[in-house]
Amino acid sequence: MTREYLKKASLTSKSNASETHNIVKGILDDIEAGGDTAARKYAAKFDQYQGNVLLTPEEIETACALVPKRLRDDIRFAHDNVRRFAELQKSTVGDVETEISPGFMTGQKVIPVDAAGCYVPGGRYSHIASAVMTVTTAKVAGCRHITACSPPRPEVGVAPAIVYAAHICGADKIMAMGGVQGVAAMTFGLFGLPKANILVGPGNQFVAEAKRILFGRVGIDMIAGPTDSLILADKAADAHIVATDLVSQAEHGYNSPVWLVTDDRGLADQVMELVPRLIADLPDVNRENAAAAWRDYAEVILCSDREQMAACSDEYAPEHLTVQADDLDWWLARLTCYGSLFLGEETTVSYGDKATGTNHVLPTSRAASYTGGLSVHKYMKIVTWQRTTREGSKSVAEATARISRLEGMEGHARAADVRLAKYFPNESFDLTANG
Repeated sequence: MTREYLKKASLTSKSNASETHNIVKGILDDIEAGGDTAARKYAAKFDQYQGNVLLTPEEIETACALVPKRLRDDIRFAHDNVRRFAELQKSTVGDVETEISPGFMTGQKVIPVDAAGCYVPGGRYSHIASAVMTVTTAKVAGCRHITACSPPRPEVGVAPAIVYAAHICGADKIMAMGGVQGVAAMTFGLFGLPKANILVGPGNQFVAEAKRILFGRVGIDMIAGPTDSLILADKAADAHIVATDLVSQAEHGYNSPVWLVTDDRGLADQVMELVPRLIADLPDVNRENAAAAWRDYAEVILCSDREQMAACSDEYAPEHLTVQADDLDWWLARLTCYGSLFLGEETTVSYGDKATGTNHVLPTSRAASYTGGLSVHKYMKIVTWQRTTREGSKSVAEATARISRLEGMEGHARAADVRLAKYFPNESFDLTANG
């Protein structure tokens, strides 16, 4: 059977994209021209905050003291898991070298970027886990300077739990500034900060657009859209758990898509009946977001079999992909496009979002078809080098000269010619393109 949409999204994440771009471009241009003063102006306008931009050691200590011990322990638990997973990832790359031809050595060197800017959302929700995910991985990678940036609240400042998380995870500076102005401050090196080489971390559409515009002059983790989540479920799945997991991700925002792909109509019907009831039971703000996301962006798709389900999932390339179906090993081997995969009912996206160690900064808007999420590798440059003896350069120089002339790049050819002439004055070489 063909794919059947039991529920179809009425909106996409591209709504109002041009308007957002124009607003963000104007703010960035203003701050680049006006520096610290312009950034403070936007902080006062959007954050309603006029306190210290860079937290002092005393302010950090005071904020940390406000965090309850149990929450401090939970943050340290999450930090330890993220750190250990990042260290494992780092161990998979390293410096290598090989003799590519006799006497000619080539190699790879792994160098961390110098300065990282980590954006930590702190508006509607205090994203403690984002501080853990972004700062920890930068620290493990070996970045010399790490700035954590988070929106302050009026008369309060940055949420104490975010300050605590950023501090224990290794942030060198914690900046009380949010939105486009925070991203701009890290990029342009305002308030005495080093200019960031890379910007990482989730944010709203304005933060995401700022990173998109600045990409090129600074590196970014990815161009992100609203968070999204897809569940693959068969008749063995628990409809209540499936529905709960969909709602848990829909609460991220009004435009956060959630998708259910199944080969069981009965399960689909149960889930569609349960979701509105579960949403209605959420607190006010969460309920508003989840209701809008479910109404406008959610889809329920009925497929003929698991192969069609897997193909559908790969086409959507979700940020988060959950499998609640039999034969998990088959799904692990078959699925190819996702930011992070959650296999079985016993785990859930919420675990990965908060504490398991795998990173929650992941590709959205089908970007998982070509990239993975934030990892220790994102902060590391893999560069190459070469060295050779004069004898070792001979065959390479000959090949370079002939290939260059065939391409019409005479200057390249002559760079090889002069070395052959100097190192082997008593030898003759046929360096013509058609020799």
